[in-house]
Amino acid sequence: MIMILVWIILSTLVISLFSLIGVVTLAIKESFLNKILLLLVGFSAGALAGGAFLHLLPEALEKLTAADTFLYTLLGFTLFFLLERILHWRHCHEGHCDVHAFTYLNLYGDGLHNFIDGLVIAGSFVISIPLGIATSLAVALHEIPQEIGDFAVLIYGGFSKYKALAYNLLSALTAVLGGIIGYYLSSAIAGFAPALLPLTAGGFIYIAASDLIPELHKETNLLKANLAFVLFILGIIFMWGIKQLGIG
Repeated sequence: MIMILVWIILSTLVISLFSLIGVVTLAIKESFLNKILLLLVGFSAGALAGGAFLHLLPEALEKLTAADTFLYTLLGFTLFFLLERILHWRHCHEGHCDVHAFTYLNLYGDGLHNFIDGLVIAGSFVISIPLGIATSLAVALHEIPQEIGDFAVLIYGGFSKYKALAYNLLSALTAVLGGIIGYYLSSAIAGFAPALLPLTAGGFIYIAASDLIPELHKETNLLKANLAFVLFILGIIFMWGIKQLGIG
């Protein structure tokens, strides 16, 4: 059984390292990065909404009743609303925010999502190593574009490039924690784990609708605003495509 734990830790660790994909932006000129940030934020908003409605909620409905699924979704939405109020109070003064509260919300939401991925990977490896490898590959393919979007959101919200890389990595490492907990407590948490799916979905919906989409509306350049909307649609289409391929 120790070999299974090694597989789980290695798989989740490799997937966590994908969060460092934002390092490629270190070679991009600041002026060009600022021009494309809003487009990446648009993609991230679409990916979050698509992930919630096309992946997390359908999977939750397979494990929970519809009433419980939507109750937990609303609870997740409300919790993220409350969390943002607390973060806004702590980090913003007199209407000025050096770092917007939604950056931390994005980190918390993504961290919870990665934690769930770790639980799923652990459960797959417990069943069989080949299934665990297949699941890890599916999660990895799902994470790469999402991590690019997450990194863009952190930069757009006020983080420096290096701080965004570090915090994104910390958020991603919750997958390792989820994997270890999933291995040791696979039977004990089986009843609670499904509730995390709609809770996370509610958080993703809140971040996309309350924080990221309003940022797109602030753009006064019509061409750039329309391009950001196109990227938003592409983010949804990408998540739909992953679903159709059976990856996520």
